[in-house]
Amino acid sequence: MQLPAILDIEASGFGRGSYPIEVGFCGANGALFCGLVLPEPDWQHWDVSAESLHGITRELLKRHGRPARWMAEQLNARLAGQTVYCDGWGQDYPWLARLFDAAALPQRFKLDDLRKLLTEAEAPRWRGVVDTVRQRQRLTRHRASSDARVLQLALGEIKQSVSA
Repeated sequence: MQLPAILDIEASGFGRGSYPIEVGFCGANGALFCGLVLPEPDWQHWDVSAESLHGITRELLKRHGRPARWMAEQLNARLAGQTVYCDGWGQDYPWLARLFDAAALPQRFKLDDLRKLLTEAEAPRWRGVVDTVRQRQRLTRHRASSDARVLQLALGEIKQSVSA
């Protein structure tokens, strides 16, 4: 089974005013892409509890973040025409829209909810398989491309166990 591209976004916090600070994906071919996003001048929201989860500081973004337009161009170039999946569509979609709005570019790929790929029988197992894969990969921090890879591997394991 060909696994789809999976995208993940780390953000400044949750809810109103939050914005993307790191975008990463694992392509259908398994290749990883990830980049930090330099906050726009009017992107002021910052949640220290989100920072403690992903470990990305404002200073790190100022030093290594790339402009929103650069990130949007990279995503469009690498994902054009594809349907890309995420596990937090309700949060990731607005963050991605905010990135593309700041870049003043149209998004050239579709973002959809990964849960649409799971059957009713598979859905209850999802979190447990994700946690198992995360432990096996020895990932202790949440970063966008590694989280996307974990989600893709978990999806593969669930689908493989069904076909086995």
